[in-house]
Amino acid sequence: MHTGGTHTDTDRCVRAVQSKDARFDGWFFTAVTTTRIYCRPSCPVVPPKPRNMTFYPSAAAAQQAGFRACKRCRPDASPGSPRWNERADLAARAMRLIADGVVDREGVPGLGARLGYSTRQIERQLLAELGAGPLALARAQRAQTARLLIETTSLPMGEVAFASGFASIRTFNDTVREVFALSPSELRTRAAGRGRPETATGTTPGTTSGTTPGTVSLRLPYRAPLFPDNLFGHLVATAVPGTEEWREGAYRCTMRLPHGHGIATLRPADGHIGCRLTLTDLRDLAAAVSRCRRLLDLDADPEAVDGLLREDPLLAPLVDRAPGRRVPHTVDPAEFALRAVLGQQVSTAAARTLAGRLVAAHGTPVEDPEGGLTHLFPEPGALAELDPATLAMPGTRRRTFTALVAALASSALDLGPGSDWQRTREQLAALPGIGPWTVETIAMRALGDPDAFVATDLGVRLAVAGLGLPATPAALTRRSRAWRPWRSYAVQHLWATGDHPVNRMPAA
Repeated sequence: MHTGGTHTDTDRCVRAVQSKDARFDGWFFTAVTTTRIYCRPSCPVVPPKPRNMTFYPSAAAAQQAGFRACKRCRPDASPGSPRWNERADLAARAMRLIADGVVDREGVPGLGARLGYSTRQIERQLLAELGAGPLALARAQRAQTARLLIETTSLPMGEVAFASGFASIRTFNDTVREVFALSPSELRTRAAGRGRPETATGTTPGTTSGTTPGTVSLRLPYRAPLFPDNLFGHLVATAVPGTEEWREGAYRCTMRLPHGHGIATLRPADGHIGCRLTLTDLRDLAAAVSRCRRLLDLDADPEAVDGLLREDPLLAPLVDRAPGRRVPHTVDPAEFALRAVLGQQVSTAAARTLAGRLVAAHGTPVEDPEGGLTHLFPEPGALAELDPATLAMPGTRRRTFTALVAALASSALDLGPGSDWQRTREQLAALPGIGPWTVETIAMRALGDPDAFVATDLGVRLAVAGLGLPATPAALTRRSRAWRPWRSYAVQHLWATGDHPVNRMPAA
């Protein structure tokens, strides 16, 4: 599948709808002019006549045109478009920030300030790409969050409204009716008929401590295939004690969120990822879901990735052995960057030990009644106050670590979802002691660039030696150009040739 303008290829969209092709879910949305309903391409109902179909690049665009979400296929719950995690242009950066809730927290001017563009420029670009501006896109996300809370919790509707980001109960009621053609109460009743919703307690929005956290259970969809072994294996093999753990077949981690903190429990299942979120403030639900999806690379397009990598005869057997490999990312880019520096030129076990000591000494304590998590990873601002002499590492790496901390604490370095990947690479490379391996590792795991490539990585070098690929970094980099823009995924396949815990699903 190509990565842009799918909704404008009418013949292709019609074929996808008629064949109920789930690979296109999230790429575009089908609106039916006779019923005024919009669906995902794989909707199980009988496909409408082609003359009654029209196609939109986003749910927000379909909603703005006056269409309501299908009650059968629930198009708002489809995987997100892969475009926004594959690209680094203005529209993609804006979409990643909107998914993280920036418009709800800071408004469109805040979005513009983070991106360095005027609100008019952002509006124009998003309208051209998605048929909807940032306010409409954020509104569609609020509606999706509201539906999730309505159907999976027993929270009072007033709490659902404010936790979803709505400014008033009236706006909440009007939006839910407009998008889903049901009132909030009718949505909850309908969900109860399918299976009693899980009881969940919630905090009053705005409180972050001294209250019972809210817990929401949901399923995270993805495009098949998905190969979970290296995804969960990598996260668990590199897990920092206190902030991450593998418990009863699930990866668990703490998350620092805009209004408080949370704990995510993520479990691989058949056709989805089971997700349980415990949040100190339910207003963070949309951001937490977005970060979990990014962590597990769930919006990737494995058909496109695997198809291109299979064109290399030396990579093809690796791809055929494990189609659908994902790139493990992070819920906190600043945390990952600091951990990458801690892990320079040391073993995985040594890096975990160093990070665990830092967490125990300077992390923020949290309560975890369901497991063994104890802390949030320290914020850069807190680490900036440390005496560098107390850091148990060689002097050169200590200088690198403190320089990175200072850049992050002062906001001179932006690793967030709206960051400019190339500019960030340049800023990282300018810091003392940060070379190509660290830059590309951070680009791959923290920034989420699908084309990052660690040519000097030891695991990659061992793999290419066994496969007959060029041995020197320069020659390998030249050869890797044929794998663009999916070199991060090629790295996952190369790493998988080694016998290391990062490549294996952890034992339950």
